[in-house]
Amino acid sequence: MGQCYPADWDVDDYRDDTEPEQHWLLRKEFMCIHKGEFSEDYLVALAIAFAKIEFMGCVYRAPLMIRISKLSEDVAKQYREIKKTKLQNTFVTASCAAVSEAKRRSDLGPERKKKSKKILTSSSE
Repeated sequence: MGQCYPADWDVDDYRDDTEPEQHWLLRKEFMCIHKGEFSEDYLVALAIAFAKIEFMGCVYRAPLMIRISKLSEDVAKQYREIKKTKLQNTFVTASCAAVSEAKRRSDLGPERKKKSKKILTSSSE
């Protein structure tokens, strides 16, 4: 990328007040590191896509994913390390949850089954 672009614009102008602090700091760092390598509009768009990939798991076409992957190698290292140690949300279908609950109940002894059934009936009233 031999071409240089103006770097006299303020990254903070692109802060979204509804954006969580951690998201903004990572996106800001991405823009600060690459400021001058791309046009302002294009870099802002790349930073938004980068944040959506990191925080929401969005997927884009391969060329963009490859470009952002290369540009974010150093930027997101610390965030990715922290993310590895955090609990992850796991989504299951309702049918899987029902099977799991049925199995759990069948593993209970007869006395505990009655107690469990009693609690469920009284809570649904």
